[in-house]
Amino acid sequence: MNKQQLYNILFNHSLTRFFLFLSLIIIHTSNHKLISQESFTIVIDPGHGGKDPGRANESGVEEKDIVLNISIMLAEMLKNDGNEVILTRDKDIFISLRKRASIANEADADLFISIHCNAWHKESVYGSETFIYGLHVNDANFQVALKENEVIFLEENYEENYKGFDPSSPESLIGLTLMQEEYLDQSILLASYIQNNFTNVLKRKNRGVKQAGFWVLHNTYMPSVLIEAGFITNKKEGDYLNSTKGKTEISESISDAILSYISSLNGISVNNIKSEEKNLNNEIKFKVQIAASSKKIRLKSHNFKGLSSLSREKYGKIYRYLYGETKNYSSALKMQEEAVFLGYKDSFIVAYEKNERIPIEKALKTKTK
Repeated sequence: MNKQQLYNILFNHSLTRFFLFLSLIIIHTSNHKLISQESFTIVIDPGHGGKDPGRANESGVEEKDIVLNISIMLAEMLKNDGNEVILTRDKDIFISLRKRASIANEADADLFISIHCNAWHKESVYGSETFIYGLHVNDANFQVALKENEVIFLEENYEENYKGFDPSSPESLIGLTLMQEEYLDQSILLASYIQNNFTNVLKRKNRGVKQAGFWVLHNTYMPSVLIEAGFITNKKEGDYLNSTKGKTEISESISDAILSYISSLNGISVNNIKSEEKNLNNEIKFKVQIAASSKKIRLKSHNFKGLSSLSREKYGKIYRYLYGETKNYSSALKMQEEAVFLGYKDSFIVAYEKNERIPIEKALKTKTK
């Protein structure tokens, strides 16, 4: 199976239900709690541990230690806000992927947050990204998932416990029964809050909300995200991740994002469906900004790597170049993934109300009013 076939499959299983979720803001499953509860049960999963150190930098600083410290800080912050918090590990021990998912499922958790640090063979690469479960659209996303899933081989009886699943096989990921799809909408919303805080509060490089085939996300039965807080292999970012200041700021940023997510859901129940549907703001539109330049470029497909449905707006002395237009945020995410796939790796979603650009977080909130 080639990359284009994988890409096509992704779009057949993409984020088509997110707008419905934003308009209704409900969690309605037969065995799960409604979101009108006052506090959440949250499972925090520090990645790696014990014989699995995760990534390491040239100074010997290991990912497993950084993410454990961040997770413990985050747990305390969330507890102080009245939530029940469970850590999959609170010390340097090895926990299987299967056990991590099992802890969350047995607790009937409302959220599962797995925390990691990224790594790359180029030291210049940096930035934070948050993953939800889904089929990878490009090789970079697959490689991230591959590295996280390979911990399976460190587990005893892995052939029996993960029968039929090959971490190195794209076809194996595609063959999975998308259990996480039921919670995809909520996962996207939470991931968006996390990335928004990383970008706008901490001023970190935004590598976006992405889909990839993480086994641990696939097998948790609640909204779930996997955070790559930064690149341990980048000298400046690695030092930040390992510093008390960095770990504290990252913990606070994630905590605030989770609280914003809970606040956006709190008080809404299944009985609100019809009234929420009537109050949708249909004037909010989303586009994907793919480039900015001082040059006025003709809006021709061949000038933009084959993309069509192009527009341009002037901002001061700069021209912004935009791809697509939709009232559906999930469609906007799909368009962004397509732009990234074609080489616009720094593309991002922007929102408009009555043809005026507005903050993306305002647009998402307006959609739910």
